[in-house]
Amino acid sequence: MQYLLDTHTLIWFIEGDLSLPSKVKKEITNVSNDCYLSIASLWEIAIKLNIGKLEFSFAFDNIEDFLSANKIQILPITFLHLQRLTNLNLIHRDPFDRLIISQAIAENLTILTKDNNIQQYPVKYLW
Repeated sequence: MQYLLDTHTLIWFIEGDLSLPSKVKKEITNVSNDCYLSIASLWEIAIKLNIGKLEFSFAFDNIEDFLSANKIQILPITFLHLQRLTNLNLIHRDPFDRLIISQAIAENLTILTKDNNIQQYPVKYLW
């Protein structure tokens, strides 16, 4: 399977938060799966840390090494992703989530998310 982690999914995975269902954690740690994280999620984390909207026990500078150690690939933003974004309905107004949805649609990825708004889009998800 190919998965795209939502931002909160990554944070809960890094933090060992019990809010992350064990079945989702198993999919992330299953080496036969391909897991991705949008560069938009890293951008969102950086912004929220900078403005004090997010507290994180993990050093931001160590995230890239954590992703590599856990075989989670960073998904860049492409023109195709932005094309898909222009066709999304306005169910969800969060720009980071909308980009993640667009990337999942364009790349045929399943989003690992608890977000009910994301689940209203024509995208595969698991939670």
